[in-house]
Amino acid sequence: MAQLTLSASLLGLILAPAAHASPGSGREVPLRVATYNIHAGAGMDDVFDLDRQAAALRALHADVIGLEEVDAHWGTRSQGRDVAAELAARLGMHVSFAPIYSLDPEQPGGPRREFGVAVLSRYAILAAENHEITRLSTQVPHPVPAPAPGFGEVKLKVRGVPVHVYVTHLDYRGDPSVRVAQVADTRRIMNADRGARKILLGDFNAAPPSPELAPLWRELTDADPHANSFPADVPVRRIDYVAVQSGAVRVRDATVPRTLASDHRPVVADLLLRR
Repeated sequence: MAQLTLSASLLGLILAPAAHASPGSGREVPLRVATYNIHAGAGMDDVFDLDRQAAALRALHADVIGLEEVDAHWGTRSQGRDVAAELAARLGMHVSFAPIYSLDPEQPGGPRREFGVAVLSRYAILAAENHEITRLSTQVPHPVPAPAPGFGEVKLKVRGVPVHVYVTHLDYRGDPSVRVAQVADTRRIMNADRGARKILLGDFNAAPPSPELAPLWRELTDADPHANSFPADVPVRRIDYVAVQSGAVRVRDATVPRTLASDHRPVVADLLLRR
């Protein structure tokens, strides 16, 4: 597996991973995960505020968090900052960033302008990969569906149990054809990984019964099929997901905490990993 650049604060290197669920029979390992579309650092009021988002993330008490709509030196909307790296430092977590877009800097010698998804983890990230799936670019005129990066994967070991965590952001358009291709790509990539517990986090931009998502539920279980997550102020749509490998990961509980730190609400799930 190709290694992406990983960063962590010193605090993140010495923190012990939190346990939020009961250990059960001893053959199951607890893990709290979350997914959160962070709207490039802006809240429901469209004001960029990393202090607010860090506080919202900290309140989740999650061991692993998948982030969508993440900027890294993208532009003025996020003050040119590396959002995932800053959030990881504030929370004392490890981070892996998987850009969807990586553009030349506006000024020569500056950092590349990037936008994508990320994983924050209290556990050390042993390896990471930025997979390509089908996308319809928003950055070029007259785009056509084509393979592009931005499907992030990290490999963790949680109390001796190998875990692969994937984070994704599926196409937002009303026409589901790109999402159909993305789901097929997702299943192909995930099914190629053997011997580890699998967790898929992300903004799928489709409701649970949507036909294009149906193939995912052959191998995965939706942790919370009932709670709406968008928009954050009055959520009426269910588009953000924690999905776990059926038969290998058990869901103890799932919640959608109320916060206006983004235009989405986070989805949090307490899981038990089977050894």
